[in-house]
Amino acid sequence: MKKHISFGLIALLLIAMSCRTHLVTPTDNPVASVDSIPVVIPGTSDSISIAVTDTFAETPAETTTVITPFPDTIFPSAEKLLFVIDTFETAISGIMNDLSDKYEGVDGIYMFRGAPSRNPNFHGMIHGDTINIHTEWVFTTVFDKTKTSHGSWGGGTGWTGQPLYVHWPDSLQEIICGSLCGYVYFIDYQTGEPSRDYFDSKNVLKGTPSFDPSMNGNLYIGHGVEKQAPFGNAVYNMVKGEQTHSFGKDPRAWRAWGAYDSSPVVIDSFLFRPGENGTLYKYYIGNGKYLLHSTLRYSTSQIHHSPGIESSMAVCRNYGYTTDNMGNILCINLNTLKPVWHYNNHDDTDATPLVDVEDGIPYVYTGCEIDKQGLSGASHFVKLHGLTGELEWEVAIPGKQVDIDGKTLNGGMFGSPLMGSKDCSNLLFSNFCINNTEAKGYLVAMDKADGSIVYQTKTHQYAWSSPIPFFNDRDEMFIFTADCNGYVYLIKGKTGEIVASKKVGANFESSPIVVDDKVILGSRGNKIYKIALE
Repeated sequence: MKKHISFGLIALLLIAMSCRTHLVTPTDNPVASVDSIPVVIPGTSDSISIAVTDTFAETPAETTTVITPFPDTIFPSAEKLLFVIDTFETAISGIMNDLSDKYEGVDGIYMFRGAPSRNPNFHGMIHGDTINIHTEWVFTTVFDKTKTSHGSWGGGTGWTGQPLYVHWPDSLQEIICGSLCGYVYFIDYQTGEPSRDYFDSKNVLKGTPSFDPSMNGNLYIGHGVEKQAPFGNAVYNMVKGEQTHSFGKDPRAWRAWGAYDSSPVVIDSFLFRPGENGTLYKYYIGNGKYLLHSTLRYSTSQIHHSPGIESSMAVCRNYGYTTDNMGNILCINLNTLKPVWHYNNHDDTDATPLVDVEDGIPYVYTGCEIDKQGLSGASHFVKLHGLTGELEWEVAIPGKQVDIDGKTLNGGMFGSPLMGSKDCSNLLFSNFCINNTEAKGYLVAMDKADGSIVYQTKTHQYAWSSPIPFFNDRDEMFIFTADCNGYVYLIKGKTGEIVASKKVGANFESSPIVVDDKVILGSRGNKIYKIALE
């Protein structure tokens, strides 16, 4: 505790007086919720009360249902963090009154994985027992040869590089892709032709953008690698056809690298955008505004030594779940930006976590890379209690780093997990980079109750892409996934049998979506594909 206080005093001296700064000194006695059950604090004999009311509180018929927020509390694991919260818009309350899923029921896929839980809110259907994979159209991007401090990036899409899909009221079905060449492309879903002029972001785009669920036209973009200043993030309004906001290097950040691979998420009237500069940004976007409301900066050691967040934040009610490149998994109360709990997951964790609710309790699933462990190690895949951070189970998937053309590529998990459904409701799935003599990569099926491995399906190459679901009319689940050698696969969820596979592109680092049973997927190089499974 003394060390925490001394760090806080240093932080106060470093923060400018242009905003109200809240340096958090956690309390030792978390406040209990009125409707609650006792939960034991991991590693102690103490307990606190955690709200576990039904997701939707009973309300009169004439009013909107109200979702009960999780409590404003902090566990000992989070007390060890050094963190600073800056509030810039003091006249606007940071409390979110509407915790409903803004992306539920929209006619489109508006951010990475489509839903705040980061479990896909989309799926495809397959018909018949014999599946043929063929390409319906191919869109070609610019191939940019500009040299950056991290090499040249070409075109097409990289990691995570998931396309978005918007079905506009005028019937236009539009695909939106951020490309490594720096352009945001807008593509007619039906024809594969440009639906409007591209937007030049001026910098490499690696991650997945986010489209505002209010359909106000705002597209939230994050730069991946700097080609020119300003390097950071931007808002492009598709209705106006212009960039409306830009945010460059943040002088307050505790980490210098200012990329934004994370796909922002909207909850109530706020947009949450994690950055690789070690900062979580909270923007007020109500009433047509776009105002930086508050920020969270944190470290496990010392000021100006923050980890970077490349993953997208998963959300359940008012709790956000982040991972970072030092292996930290954080639960954050999005009303206040205060950390709730912290878990150290061994190594760099860039994959986006998934949160799934069982009996009213959220559980967090994610896995790490093989990076700081050295040439060999394991991807530690964990299931955590979403309210306390307590470890439910852990499975270690062995693997190695690999050297390709003088570049070291880490092993472990890069894609995001997929929760099973229908006949696979007891399973979850994830791709792992193995890089040993037995296999380059596996799609691994795990029992979500205890983490036991049900099967491992070998892929031609390691995979950074995230799997997505398909079903047939017998309620059987199939997994569509892709690897870094350009192969795509349809795999039977229950058994791991490869039903169909085909080499389609050059290198699928990106994650796919499915629209009207057709897959949209970008490749390294300069291609974006519409793929049919028939």
